[in-house]
Amino acid sequence: MTEAETLEANYSRAGYHSQQQWGSKPALVLVDFAQAYYDPDSPLFGAEGCQTALDAAKDLLKVARQVRIPVVFTEVRYRKGGCDGGVFYRKTPPLSVFENGNPLGDLAGGLQPLDNEILITKQYPSAFFGTSLAATLTALKVDTVLLTGVTTSGCVRASCVDSMSHGFITLVVREAVGDRADGPHEANLFDMSAKYADVIDLIDAKKYLIEITA
Repeated sequence: MTEAETLEANYSRAGYHSQQQWGSKPALVLVDFAQAYYDPDSPLFGAEGCQTALDAAKDLLKVARQVRIPVVFTEVRYRKGGCDGGVFYRKTPPLSVFENGNPLGDLAGGLQPLDNEILITKQYPSAFFGTSLAATLTALKVDTVLLTGVTTSGCVRASCVDSMSHGFITLVVREAVGDRADGPHEANLFDMSAKYADVIDLIDAKKYLIEITA
């Protein structure tokens, strides 16, 4: 990249941010919408960035339920002391709020999986790492994952990379992912769009679900 060339121009010239052909069997994945990101006294409090993501995800969830596509929630849970959290738990002290029995680990904002929806419990950033998510989506013949959740720079990004790596067309819904600061949020949206996923608006996500299931 030359000094005069913008980053956007350099990426465009290389062919990054190319649009994918979206599939016909989508699923909605809601990553870690835990109370820990919404309680001001929590060390993981995400303020407005996480709140707007939750509001948008709940809006998309209504449509997903109406058109009856698979819905997957994820949560983080550890045994007391974090013995199952490995290096991630030791590196990141705030994760202690997700120890069993702490209500900060509960789903926030009235979110509650229905009987026909899936709840994945994880210990690491990605919704796929060490869980049954990839096998479950494959068994359901899902080809496209609509990704929502918190935080953009953490578990959403990790889940995005692993979703793509498992062969799923991945759509990150811009308004339905959030972070505690705009900098990491926007930087990770840019990078996911460049290489791993299509970053799409909420209105386009809802339109896609309605049209593909009509």
